[in-house]
Amino acid sequence: MINTTQKAVFQTLDELNIPFQVINHPPTPTVEDALVYWKDLDAVHCKNLFFRNHKGNKHYLVIFECMQQLAIHDLEQRLKQGKLSFASEERMQKYLGVKPGSVSPFGLINDHDHHVHVFIDKNLEKTEKLSFHPNDNTASVSIATTDFIRFLIAMGNEFNFLDLYEL
Repeated sequence: MINTTQKAVFQTLDELNIPFQVINHPPTPTVEDALVYWKDLDAVHCKNLFFRNHKGNKHYLVIFECMQQLAIHDLEQRLKQGKLSFASEERMQKYLGVKPGSVSPFGLINDHDHHVHVFIDKNLEKTEKLSFHPNDNTASVSIATTDFIRFLIAMGNEFNFLDLYEL
């Protein structure tokens, strides 16, 4: 059964003529929980982290391959946005319309003011397909990387591909 959160994502993708594949699974708030369900999904699975700057007036969604690790201090140096901290549950809800464990770039459908800046590891730009939760961690969606970029452009948020692992 599709919940209303997922329905909004699927409707947006349909409106943009972006084909996608969905697999449903039990709640998977961590990558480790999700790995068993992703085995039949042909895509690079992404980790999505939501940060705020030290003043709390800027927010960043950082996307990278799910098995990679990224220290906040290293990320601060690469993004050049000052001191970062994880955004609170309230900020996740306000800017992306998601709860912890369900952070996804599809949350940008809820960011009508285009407040969130997206940083994507440049290695993902070379992949054929990417997968994300549809703003709810009881499913995973696979889309072509070129279509993901079309989605980002349509949402209107600023985004950059950058090397998250090389200084």
